Amino acid sequence: MLLGLFRTNFTSYLLHRETVLPDIRFIANMNISPKTVASLFQQGWDIIRVSQLLPVTATDKEILELARQEGRVIVTQDLDFSAILALGGFNRPSLITLRLYVSDPESITQKLNEILPLLEDALEKGSAVTIEDASVRIRRLPIE
Repeated sequence: MLLGLFRTNFTSYLLHRETVLPDIRFIANMNISPKTVASLFQQGWDIIRVSQLLPVTATDKEILELARQEGRVIVTQDLDFSAILALGGFNRPSLITLRLYVSDPESITQKLNEILPLLEDALEKGSAVTIEDASVRIRRLPIE
């Protein structure tokens, strides 16, 4: 189910942003730079990389299971996670898939800082979120 497309106005958001970050736990897939993870962590986000808990050879299904057990939202650029969630009919874990034209660590960090605070409700309910350059798509889990 498509909950909506929205664009963010980051300047307006910053003027109204509370200083407390949402209480969401994230796990970054291996294709998310350690620089991005470190930057988000330093800014107060509860984020770790998959390699901190699993071998670098872990399968997508193993990562999904770990995220489900740990109550973490997966952050990835890998489209396979969406397919696994859809085919398996899973309602957890929530997933953020980045589909950005520029994918350097600084750009990804900036985009996540813009969008993450706006996703708390959707991620807590179980959603697959796709972040693109000009839009964000939120689909409730399970994907039908």
